[in-house]
Amino acid sequence: MNAPLNLGRTAIKPARLAHVVFRTNQLQNMVRWYCTVLGAEIAHSDAKIAFITYDDEHHRVAFVAASEYDPKPARTSVGFYHFAFSYRNLGELLSTYLRLKDAGIKPWRAIHHGPTVSFYFKDPDDNDVELQVDSFAEAARAVEYMRGPKFAENPIGINFDPEDLVARYQAGEPEARLIQRPDSLS
Repeated sequence: MNAPLNLGRTAIKPARLAHVVFRTNQLQNMVRWYCTVLGAEIAHSDAKIAFITYDDEHHRVAFVAASEYDPKPARTSVGFYHFAFSYRNLGELLSTYLRLKDAGIKPWRAIHHGPTVSFYFKDPDDNDVELQVDSFAEAARAVEYMRGPKFAENPIGINFDPEDLVARYQAGEPEARLIQRPDSLS
């Protein structure tokens, strides 16, 4: 027997974000870049479409090259801005930063938002991709921080030098201190 349907007006929240899909005119470059950045593998690829995964989901990112698409607007416009992938801890994020730097993929911005420590990259189609680690162990604490005065004063965050953060991490500075936004340190 099937579970009963929710016939009320209460919203049922999705269980997870399943995947993102890009239209592209450079299918192979996009697949290669995302496989490199995410440590992903190809689930399926042909001349017009590709699906990649980096975890137990059948595909997390897909690419469609069904026809020649118009280029992105030359100036900033309304629409998609970026999406983010989270790592379990700062060591994983910094290790990924170093691996990508060695592969010639460098972030255009490194910023400590408060709720996250983040690196922003541009993919081959000039889309922004954020790689991040959460600064709080519980989401409720991150929301509490975002509702507080430090975040209200500066909701974007504080830029940082990735090499300095790597050096401090490797020197043994506690991760708990490194993931705190500098203007929140006591």
